[in-house]
Amino acid sequence: MSDFDSRLANTRVILARIAADFAPAVFASSLAAEDMVLTDLILRHKLAIGIFSLETGRLHAETLGMLDKVKETYGSEIALFTPEASAVDAYVQQHGLNAFYDSVEMRKECCRIRKVEPLNRALAGNKAWVTGQRRAQAATRTELAVQENDDAHGMQKFNPLADWSEEDVWHYIRSNNVPYNPLHDKGYPSIGCEPCTRAIQAGEDVRAGRWWWENPDSKECGLHVVDGKLIRIKQVS
Repeated sequence: MSDFDSRLANTRVILARIAADFAPAVFASSLAAEDMVLTDLILRHKLAIGIFSLETGRLHAETLGMLDKVKETYGSEIALFTPEASAVDAYVQQHGLNAFYDSVEMRKECCRIRKVEPLNRALAGNKAWVTGQRRAQAATRTELAVQENDDAHGMQKFNPLADWSEEDVWHYIRSNNVPYNPLHDKGYPSIGCEPCTRAIQAGEDVRAGRWWWENPDSKECGLHVVDGKLIRIKQVS
């Protein structure tokens, strides 16, 4: 068995375990490449893991188009959670539509309104949630565990692709004809909100295009801040 086959088999075991032992569980999809791998694994194998996405109101048209691609390919719809309109309006009126460029604090407040608060509603009532995070994605994720105790939400959090490389992700997508965001073909390895994401240049880190005006150590939006102890689980070969 190749290293990739071993990682894929292990990921399938993790997802099956989540569905069996942590129901109800949900997968938070950004509709980017890693998350399309997990979407394919969940829907292809009919695992009892719900899938949702955060529609921030500032996403690329190409990202929103992935919702239809998922429905066409798998016959399933992804649930959408949107920010509270009153909170968005208050932020814009007080600070301006694009105040997130002004400071890290203003950017994180925008992320809190458009992403973190909707995430809290999406996770409510579940025992576990799943993400497509990988260790190789950013300096802030090098210690990423496959399983974490998410004290902030009172549940377990799983990162089944933690040890996957970018090559692994694209090998799976191409081998299984998984639909993917066309922005990936235009130099966007990591895709967030449209005004906060740019294409990267050759040799740049894969997340260099996210909040490109900030230092690398601040490039998280608050969705993946965990106060509890990280729990590493044994890999299954």
